[in-house]
This record gives sequence, structure tokens and C-alpha cells, in this order.
Amino acid sequence: MLEHMKGAIFDLDGVIVDTAKYHYLAWRSLAEELGFQFTEEHNERLKGVSRMRSLDILLEIGGLEFSEAEKLVMADKKNRLYVEYISGLDESELLPGVKAYLSGLRMRGVGVALGSASKNAVFILDKLNIAGLFDAVVDGNKVSRAKPDPEVFQTACWELGLQPQDCVVFEDAEAGVAAGKAAGMQVVGIGKREVLKEADLVVSGLHEL
Repeated sequence: MLEHMKGAIFDLDGVIVDTAKYHYLAWRSLAEELGFQFTEEHNERLKGVSRMRSLDILLEIGGLEFSEAEKLVMADKKNRLYVEYISGLDESELLPGVKAYLSGLRMRGVGVALGSASKNAVFILDKLNIAGLFDAVVDGNKVSRAKPDPEVFQTACWELGLQPQDCVVFEDAEAGVAAGKAAGMQVVGIGKREVLKEADLVVSGLHEL
């Protein structure tokens, strides 16, 4: 599977870098301000989910309801907190094997793309000093439908100028694996086999590849 791929499409959080902890801190801070506790267990429900949907889940946990306008203000506040946290990111926070694997793909002539719901993807890639290793970056500013909808991976595939059957998706979330399969691509799961059972291959990280 991997030796024949012409394009590799990577999710960001949990595959390239672990910024999930910063998302959690920002959501937790917002929840505290709203008067309820948001735990790491709760945070599992937000994996691979868009910002507005994440906010809906958070408010559901807190048993709170707000207007769309109020929710937009809250989502913006959470993002500002998150950006503050990640402004100190550097290459040392890359997950093991990432740079070597991406560089190896480029040497083989494989197209490399990012397919992430994050609206801060370009900022993060710059901070990690790996923006130059990607031929295409498709993030939450380019697509509107969240995973498991396949839009983000279909767009990345199109930007690479390839067919879905020629691309492999690298994902750490169930919704992302489902999105990759729905796009007609093979999927490498990054994490645990029992969680990512729909993936074609599961490894603990890119260092294994």
C-alpha cells in the first residue's frame, strides 16, 4: 500500500504534532469561566471535530445554551487562548519520525499534503519549521464540512492533482479514518488498533514507518 502511493495526506493534531493538550487547556479555561468543569475524559469527544461543533459539545456537557452570536464570541475567545498557548511551539514538539518520514516521501517524489480541520494549520507548520515539506495545505479556512465528511481529503487530493486511489491518509481519530475511507483512500491509523479498527494499517507513530 505505502510503496505504491503517489500522494500522502496528513492530519495535523496527533499525527504531526500534539497540540491537543493546548486545545484542552483553552476549552477547560472557557468552561471554568462559564462555571463548570471540563475534564480530559470530556475532551476525548472533541477529537477531530470542528471548532463550532466542539463548542456545542462543551456547552452540552455544561448544560448551557447560548445564541449563535454569543457562541461565535466564545469560539473566538477559545481560539485566542489556544493561539497564545501555541505561540511558543518549535521543532522540538514535532512527534517522533515526522520530519524524516516527510523528507523521505518527498525524495521518492510522493506528493505531501495536510488535511486538517484546524484554522491555525499554516501558523503551526511555520512554527514547527516544516511548511516547506508540504505541497498543499488544506485546512479549516479552505473547507467547511468537518470530518467524517471527506471534503478535506478530497480537496487535498485535488490540490495534489491525483486520484483518490493513489492517495493514503494518515489519521489519529475515528472521524478522520471514516473521512479518508469515504474519500476512497486507504488509511494509516496513528494510535491504537482497537480505536482505529477501520484503518487499513495501524502504527503508533510515523517513526514506525
